Amino acid sequence: MTDPIRFLDLAAQQARLGPALRARVDAVFDHCAFVMGPEVAELESRLAAYCGAGHCVAVSSGTDALQIAMMAEGIGRGDAVFLPAFTYTATAEVPLVLGATPVFVDVRPDTFQIDTDHLRARIAETRVAGRLRPRAIVGVDLFGQPADWPALRAIAAAEGLFSLDDCAQSFGGALSGRRLGREADATAISFFPSKPLGGYGDGGALLTDDADCAALYRSLRTHGEGTTRYEVLRTGMNGRLDTLQAAVLLAKLDVFDDELARREAIARQYDAAFARMPAITPPRRVPDSTSAWAVYAILLADQAARDGLAARLREAGVPSAIYYPRPLHLQPAYAPHHDGAALPVSEDLATRILALPIHPDLTDAQVARVIAACTA
Repeated sequence: MTDPIRFLDLAAQQARLGPALRARVDAVFDHCAFVMGPEVAELESRLAAYCGAGHCVAVSSGTDALQIAMMAEGIGRGDAVFLPAFTYTATAEVPLVLGATPVFVDVRPDTFQIDTDHLRARIAETRVAGRLRPRAIVGVDLFGQPADWPALRAIAAAEGLFSLDDCAQSFGGALSGRRLGREADATAISFFPSKPLGGYGDGGALLTDDADCAALYRSLRTHGEGTTRYEVLRTGMNGRLDTLQAAVLLAKLDVFDDELARREAIARQYDAAFARMPAITPPRRVPDSTSAWAVYAILLADQAARDGLAARLREAGVPSAIYYPRPLHLQPAYAPHHDGAALPVSEDLATRILALPIHPDLTDAQVARVIAACTA
């Protein structure tokens, strides 16, 4: 039997990058600065330079990046944070942890990005209801593609709202020729192992052009400390990135552009094949953008068709995944906080979406197997 294809092949990547990874990790064991060692500052400098941001603050996870950014804005009880209903749980979790309320917004049926027309309506509804203060918009760059940031920035400016780019899945992507990282007041990224730039554990970072915000983020990630370790200026958290994770990420950053190019090449093969298959709808590319292709998600006619294809793929040794099987406003943890607004697109996508393997170590022969299994 042909060997199964891996949905995410970190072992192959590790074999390919082995000497560089070991050299970076061995350097950490040599100097033993396991917390805030020199690799953290080096990584921050390189990430900021990569996307042209003024400052980068490395933190312990993408979730903590979101939380630190909102803590810095004083977001809390009585505040409304507008965010898409079709995304990962962390985006909605953080406002609730801080005492704020997520206000769920529907997404576009073609790109899966937040629907800016519906966002405007949701902000207006919230203002009329008067129960919550509109405070922030979280735009999620879903699956590797950018949200409509020109429209989101315009809405945030008109409404006087803080804008936060949840770029957890899309670092390396670009919009209008500019790499993501500077589209909002602050940008949160994640280095979870499955991300295009992933570590060997949790990790994240915040990007901003505002020096004062960067200084505040650095304080908040280290227990709210001031200029010395035992000067505590504010309530913070333990949100530092481990030096070992920074070392791994530095090794991977050296080949990041090559890996992004390989992801794009695979996506193009899928696009070409599925354009000839009426039963499969490939993802629509956001205009004037480049995707990081964290996820390549197709749509089927209905849930039965989706589940049937997933079963056939499994029999052929081809993995798949569902991102996401339930929109956030229907999750038990968040349903009590939802105001009951209809979000039909998010609910429909959850029944029809299916993600296929896309990673830089997927061979052309394996891509052909995935495509063949989809047509069987």
